[in-house]
Amino acid sequence: MNSAQTKPQYSKERPMRIVIAGGGTAGWMAANLFAKKWLGSQSDDPARPPIEICLVESPVIGIIGVGEGSTPSLKRFFEIIDVPESEWMPRCNATYKVNIKFAGWSPASNIESYSHPFTSQVDTFTYKAFNVNCRTRRYGLDTHVTPADFYLNGVLAAQHRLPIAPDNFPFKVEYGYHFDAYLMGSMLCDMGTKRGVKHIQGKIVEVETASNGDIGALVLENNQKVEGDLFVDCTGFASLLIGKTLNTPFESFSENLFNDSAVVVATDKLETLPLETLSTALSCGWAWRIPLQNRTGNGYVYSSKYITPEKASQELLEHLGLDPATETRHLKMRVGQMSQHWVKNCLAVGLSQGFIEPLEATALHLVQITCEAFIDRFEKGQFTNAHQRAFNEAMHFRFERVRDYIVAHYKLNTRDDTQYWRDNRNNDVMSNHLKSVMSVWYQKQDMASEIERLNLHHHFDVNSWNAIFAGYGVFPDIAPNQPNTGDHYLEQNIGDFLTRCAKNFPKSESMQAH
Repeated sequence: MNSAQTKPQYSKERPMRIVIAGGGTAGWMAANLFAKKWLGSQSDDPARPPIEICLVESPVIGIIGVGEGSTPSLKRFFEIIDVPESEWMPRCNATYKVNIKFAGWSPASNIESYSHPFTSQVDTFTYKAFNVNCRTRRYGLDTHVTPADFYLNGVLAAQHRLPIAPDNFPFKVEYGYHFDAYLMGSMLCDMGTKRGVKHIQGKIVEVETASNGDIGALVLENNQKVEGDLFVDCTGFASLLIGKTLNTPFESFSENLFNDSAVVVATDKLETLPLETLSTALSCGWAWRIPLQNRTGNGYVYSSKYITPEKASQELLEHLGLDPATETRHLKMRVGQMSQHWVKNCLAVGLSQGFIEPLEATALHLVQITCEAFIDRFEKGQFTNAHQRAFNEAMHFRFERVRDYIVAHYKLNTRDDTQYWRDNRNNDVMSNHLKSVMSVWYQKQDMASEIERLNLHHHFDVNSWNAIFAGYGVFPDIAPNQPNTGDHYLEQNIGDFLTRCAKNFPKSESMQAH
């Protein structure tokens, strides 16, 4: 493939060479998805050229991961590559995740915490009641609007029940995971090489370009040259290929997402593993708690403009009740996205293409969506970049819409203890999409119609938007005269319905992987 949108002639003797630069979770997720689609028995399509895939990564000693969370798309990823939970979860110290709990984000609303559950099939019987209650509550009706109470996963999290349904439960349950990212990358490496991905260990010291500006080869520290036709940049924030070599502009989100740093530390495993990620607001950001089978991952995402790394480390250790001398690890984040995610013969995947802070655990979701969208466009273009522009527009739009939802968490906060939170709340740098959603909410209009009009339902749907507004308590005062009717949660006995549904699921003790 080259930038002229021509279709080179490939053969078994000269296959199309896909070179993935960088490993880790993103690189090996891409390798496994490409291999599943284009290598082995599924590559018999006569319209598909012979393909070989290799991944180049530096041989480094992996450090202990402090934990990462996912959305339900990771469950679909392992279904796509035919790997059961019983095989991968123990290897990655993984646990189930059905919910994200936000604590301390809206104290002025007298809401200590709220939860945002993942939506499952059974919720088709209950989410409409939640959406109706949210709208009538905006008119002053005293309705029940606690998001987690309307969703099966919210009830499972509250009752500490695993999201594994028996065969006689007729509805599909969606959920995500917590896992050790370093172990995940190592495991996916093993799976990828078994699928036929060539694994080359070596440090990239130079990137050669062809006369037409395409990337031609990676030069390694031992002078080995890895040539390719399509290159996948998984080099992290360095963006070695798409950024430093092809000079693709980076679009920062710093004007409306202030956080640029994190400090992390691992603690002992929890006695009983919760099925949710905990996000607790601190003075200049928020702290995560991610339960793994062998330890607990903790971190503090913050803005270096408002607090020093030393103070952030101290605050995290105090939050966790740890000795102030406990060793922590510091990370820097580049929040934003490349102006284009597929440039010439280079596709960026993972941190090299962009990063939106981990508040809603969207990082691997975006990796997977990028790879799947690329496979679709690449095949439709007969393995050329004929559909490159449409791909870039779609990915750019998706990153911006995920950003908008994250921005809303900060814009809606009601904390008044530090300048950080006040500045976030008073920040008017928002996209027109986010302004429209917030306007419709405050004007008591139909959220579902507006979200569909803006084409947001493929990113965060009306259930998610109602969850965040209701979770923060963004409502007017309750009207003095109440009809004592119209609360769908009570009138439809939703609490009883979901409680009875939850009885089908096993109680979670200390071990989650089944």
